[in-house]
Amino acid sequence: MALVSRRSLIWLVLPALLSSLTVSFGQTSQDSAASRRLVERSAPVTPELARRMRIAGVVRIEAVVSADGSVKSVEVKGGHPVLAQAAVNAVLKWKWEPAPHESRQMVEVKFERAQ
Repeated sequence: MALVSRRSLIWLVLPALLSSLTVSFGQTSQDSAASRRLVERSAPVTPELARRMRIAGVVRIEAVVSADGSVKSVEVKGGHPVLAQAAVNAVLKWKWEPAPHESRQMVEVKFERAQ
């Protein structure tokens, strides 16, 4: 009977323990990403095709930022395909404040219609 009680106790405690670990890791990564400040931002160059077609919008990019604040890599997460490469080129030049380790930053690059 004691063996069954121990197994039951393990199955009751294990999920709670695992969920608390997941929550604490999630909060840590969000806190470090939120505290990193952008210190240098270059404006994107609107592609000629986008100007002629009067394309405007937002391109969402996830940037991997190294400890020294430079952009290590980027991945387009959404936006118009004609604007995507121009947004990538701009974000690769951006600089964040230094941090103890690399982080992932979600950014939006806005393109407005030429008048």
